[in-house]
Amino acid sequence: MTRKNYTAYDVSASGPYSHAIDAGDFIFLSGQTAMNGVGDEEAKVKGNITDQTKTALAYLTSVMDAAEVTSDDVVKVNVYLTSMAYFDEMNEVYKTFFNEPYPARTCVAVNELPLEADVEIEFIVKKSN
Repeated sequence: MTRKNYTAYDVSASGPYSHAIDAGDFIFLSGQTAMNGVGDEEAKVKGNITDQTKTALAYLTSVMDAAEVTSDDVVKVNVYLTSMAYFDEMNEVYKTFFNEPYPARTCVAVNELPLEADVEIEFIVKKSN
């Protein structure tokens, strides 16, 4: 199988991975942090968890745009936080991004994330037929 990938113009990769891979009916989007902006240090958002969550979701939106899907197509979300103390603030942003019914989701605390981020979010999207 040849992997079909999608790349957003304003999102960097902090390792050897694709922004998204098309797997037939599903597209798997790699996790994005607020530090994955293209360009100088100003493109990296090191603010509070609210700002970081908004920026990570904006970068995921750019990847979805490249794949020609929307947040309404997201069926599964994984959220990684460096502290569960950020859970409520992250949720305040998260719930404004999706329409009900919300996608299935897992949220876990991790010891640390790449690029000193405090939140990383990844999506699985079901393509519309």
